[in-house]
Amino acid sequence: MQNLTFANANSKSEPTATAGGGAIYASGGRLKVINSRFMNNVCADNGPDVGGAGIRAFQQYNNLPIYVVNSTFGGSDGVGNTCSNCGGISSIGVSWTILNSLFSFNHAIGNGGNPAKPDTQGGGSGGAIYNDGNTMTHSLCGTRFEYNQVNAFGSAIFFVSNDHTGDIKIDSSVITNNIGGSWYPKYPQISQHEDTPIVVTNSTIQ
Repeated sequence: MQNLTFANANSKSEPTATAGGGAIYASGGRLKVINSRFMNNVCADNGPDVGGAGIRAFQQYNNLPIYVVNSTFGGSDGVGNTCSNCGGISSIGVSWTILNSLFSFNHAIGNGGNPAKPDTQGGGSGGAIYNDGNTMTHSLCGTRFEYNQVNAFGSAIFFVSNDHTGDIKIDSSVITNNIGGSWYPKYPQISQHEDTPIVVTNSTIQ
């Protein structure tokens, strides 16, 4: 996907299990997104593990990472993307390399987290990014996260490696002024297991 704008997409009518991916739902193959913009896309309002108003991804070829380069998710107040979890990008068992991009004013509007707390429908995590799965890597360089908002965890990034083998690398990036959430064991605005390796270089997280 290159030099494209994805705006006003809506996957709310899809079955709950696949209701993520307001703009792009990628399962299999090899996805790359370059110089593109995602605005006002939506997916399901509720659910513990549904997300990605911009992109929802599974099962990439040979477990190679998805590349997102020079792209914008939201970008200004009033054009952010919205889903139960993660207004930007969401995946299960997928690695990502994100370069020179912007995530701002996206919203995770579900409530109760995952697994859902009693008397809730679940969700509300990962304002910009929601990664779940096992062995996976999340690499960021030259990317900015600001004014993303959650009700549960990870106002900027939610990263859960279930078998505790995943890792995060952040370089030359800014994560600031993201709103809400809790469970921040190492850095504000990033939710992860305490034993998940995270390397941050030349970056601002505050």
